[in-house]
Amino acid sequence: DSSWKFWQLQLVSLRGFRHSTILDPHGKYHLKWRFDRGTITFEIEVETTGYVGFGLSPNGAMALSDIVIGGVTDGRPYLQDYFADAKRKVHRDVQQNYRLEYGRENNTHTVLAFSRDLLTCDTNDKDITESTVRVIWAYHSDDVGPSGPMYHGVNRGRKSMRLLDPGSKVNITSGTDFFNLQNINVPVPYKDTTYWCQIFQIQEVQQKHHIIRIEPLIQRGHENLVHHILLYQCDSNLNESELGASHECYHPNMPDSFLTCETIVFAWAIGGEGFTYPPHVGLSIGTAIDPVYVLMEVHYDNPALQQGVVDSSGLRLFYTPELRQYDAGVIETGVWVSLYHMLPPGMQEYVSEGHCTRECLQESLGQEMPNGVRVFAVLMHAHLAGRAIRTRHFREQEELQPLSHDEEFDFNFQEFQLLKEERLLLPGDHLITECKYTTKGRQNMTWGGLTTRDEMCLSYLLYYPRVNLARCESLPEITGQLKFIGVKEIQAPVTTWPFMIKSPKKYSNLSFIEAMDKYRWSKKRGKSFNEMVLQLPMNVRCSKWGQDEWSIQGTLVSPPEVKSEVKPPSVVCRSASEPHSGVVLLFTLCLTYSVVQACLSL
Repeated sequence: DSSWKFWQLQLVSLRGFRHSTILDPHGKYHLKWRFDRGTITFEIEVETTGYVGFGLSPNGAMALSDIVIGGVTDGRPYLQDYFADAKRKVHRDVQQNYRLEYGRENNTHTVLAFSRDLLTCDTNDKDITESTVRVIWAYHSDDVGPSGPMYHGVNRGRKSMRLLDPGSKVNITSGTDFFNLQNINVPVPYKDTTYWCQIFQIQEVQQKHHIIRIEPLIQRGHENLVHHILLYQCDSNLNESELGASHECYHPNMPDSFLTCETIVFAWAIGGEGFTYPPHVGLSIGTAIDPVYVLMEVHYDNPALQQGVVDSSGLRLFYTPELRQYDAGVIETGVWVSLYHMLPPGMQEYVSEGHCTRECLQESLGQEMPNGVRVFAVLMHAHLAGRAIRTRHFREQEELQPLSHDEEFDFNFQEFQLLKEERLLLPGDHLITECKYTTKGRQNMTWGGLTTRDEMCLSYLLYYPRVNLARCESLPEITGQLKFIGVKEIQAPVTTWPFMIKSPKKYSNLSFIEAMDKYRWSKKRGKSFNEMVLQLPMNVRCSKWGQDEWSIQGTLVSPPEVKSEVKPPSVVCRSASEPHSGVVLLFTLCLTYSVVQACLSL
């Protein structure tokens, strides 16, 4: 019958679309896409016979979004390119850059396919790059009328994803053993945001095994409630009485044992489908140096303030006795989490740099793995003020291509990203995790710390073979930062934390936190402070597993002198009326950093 032919056509259209996801919690809005060097093609299938909307937003909201709206009327598909202004009013774009490929409709569903260039040189369109993209969606039961699309009401949403770097779906053998780390009936508090923590023991095995895949277990109906899950490795000497204890994270009354769980082992975020290790690498369990206890942190997002919600979500870890060639390790790099990492208020852009110094990598890799290690995935991590992150890589003062980068960082979308090509990290190399923040709208200093209102600047590197290096970080020394605001002397001996200021008089008996907040910050002073901090000597953190350290830890080193840098690709459009000009081709060739040098020489 006609409906069967419809779905046969649907199956045909699936061919060639390598990537897919479901955008809404009820399974009514399906998105598929494929891309090449210059264009991207989408297919959306929505449970409606009215119009469907799809857009790219700078922040997940309607304002200033790039939107396409279409549907099928009397058997004829239609599609229009729109944009929303700063007041969220929708306008038809003079430059129609979305191209209708096909459309069809039956009694329940609408299917539309459309394509566009990755870069259109239209100021009302959003560039599509390898960075995070905030997709927005909507639909309505009626088609677009003469006066334009009617308001969609509650049939709308957003989802962050990497359209050009979505990762690959890798199936594992059916019947592979697994164990679950799962909350049991956690009462979700009556508030907007909650972080819930519990310590678990890793599955006991009689011999070495490899974990080869980790995926989310989200309670049915809670797909929008469970926002992300982080897994941290804890101290192996933990008291077993702490097992099973669950509590709100970052809370004054949480168990002290939670503080021993710092190194991220895995991260999942809303919309993610889990992580499969490459076929030659696995996460080892069952040996004396492997994780014994882990802490699972679940972020519950409850903006509607639902009451009486109980959740039992978690993670499923697949493991096998068939060992891979290499054990995976995790290195935490970036800015050492501390109050000495500080961001002035009111800044449109503030840059922090965390160094994994050549001195640390020379000592640790030089002793453990002189031929170097291979990085295969990176998780970049910041908090709410974060806007962009790059993990930069230097060898002999010359910059190589970044390990990873995201110019559209979204706190609500943080996952390990597989590298397209594994990267060799050698003794004497140098890494810089560069984080760009905005503190516009904040009245006080933002401090390095654990809560989402505090900040971090970290890159977690998944690599092999595993070596005894847990953290390779830096922290700008505090004396220069205090000198900037006029501090002359601190109280000695130091008996309190944060320590107290002795002089000048205006800061006397204030903690250094209070003194920094008392200083009259301006945009000009904030910029000068930023430039000064980036040149300060750095405290080196170079720690082994547990409480052990490499000898370089605690020393002061200067930021490295850089002979050559890799600049992000850029483009100057000839005019808004020439969307298909040669400059577009040049940009699309330069979309990945791997060919930047060639592009810059053109």
